[in-house]
Amino acid sequence: MTVLLILVAAAGAGAWYGSDQGIKVVHYGTSNTRVLAVEGDLVTLERTPETGKPGTYWLEWTGAFSMLGDVVSRAPDRVTRKVLRGPAPSVGTPGYFGNVPPGDPQVAWGIGHTEIMVPTELGPAPAWYVPGGSDTWVVAVHGQNGRRKAELKILPVVHRLGLPFMAISYRNDEGAPPSPDGLLHLGDSEWRDLEAALRQARTMGARRFILYGTSMGGQIVGQFLARSPLAGLVDRVVMDAPMIDVRMTAEQGARKNHLPSFVAELSTLVTEWRTGIDTDRLSLIRHPPKIRPPLLLIHTVPDADHVLQEARDLVTAGRDLGWQIQFEPFAQGGHTEAWNVDRARYDRLVRDFLTPAGSGP
Repeated sequence: MTVLLILVAAAGAGAWYGSDQGIKVVHYGTSNTRVLAVEGDLVTLERTPETGKPGTYWLEWTGAFSMLGDVVSRAPDRVTRKVLRGPAPSVGTPGYFGNVPPGDPQVAWGIGHTEIMVPTELGPAPAWYVPGGSDTWVVAVHGQNGRRKAELKILPVVHRLGLPFMAISYRNDEGAPPSPDGLLHLGDSEWRDLEAALRQARTMGARRFILYGTSMGGQIVGQFLARSPLAGLVDRVVMDAPMIDVRMTAEQGARKNHLPSFVAELSTLVTEWRTGIDTDRLSLIRHPPKIRPPLLLIHTVPDADHVLQEARDLVTAGRDLGWQIQFEPFAQGGHTEAWNVDRARYDRLVRDFLTPAGSGP
């Protein structure tokens, strides 16, 4: 009996932990590495699974940042990368090494913007707005416990095309109102904040929209297309490593954390109990949106958060529905790191996909 109770308690703890990974609100800190040496435009960092990745990333520290290129040398405890943009930090500086641009559009890319407040049903939520010469706007939605700056990778291409750009926040973000229960709802309620942003954009002259969603932001976009009366105003969609099926995501979370497969089902039940959402409804594969604009679907093959099979299954389901999906897998890179590992290809794909929207009068 004691052993049985221990097993039940362990399964329950694993299920609660699994649900926390999906719905708990977390605001992250600012340091995950340290500068060990600086020589000219070369910076040596403590070697971690993050700092040793190939590609283009950023290092942020108090009041400054630099864009870092690929690894030029490595040792068991350190990696050296080249500074591509920004100052070199001082030796000993603690910093945050990450895959998203720092700051706001001006800080990240030197692109002017204004901050506007979107009147959502829960209260005002901040958004960055970059003007353009078209009445078709690109509206960007970040992922779970992310920040608006995660969507700035796409901004240089959008700006060159002359399309206005809005990076939104939504409930539970820093600076945005909390949800009534203080939990994430995996897109089930957050889509209404995206709808509020589009309504605000329409008062500012927008007539048509392109939606860009990364990670959980892709699920938010999907639920908007499924439920919003404004979905017909969307001309096309770009999703990068989207959360396509919540149950498949939970199963991958169990595998990633070396938990038995049945814990994924238990954690899904706990998630439904804590939030009141129907996780089966949050499958764009089994319940595709009623409005299905052309979709550019980008996904890295090694993604350990949302497995490639989610994307493949959506492509298969879309084919049966006549949904135009351009699927672009990237051989390298972790979750939402396709831009980081091959910026030239990523920018080209987005530019070519969006060009018709920016080529009109």
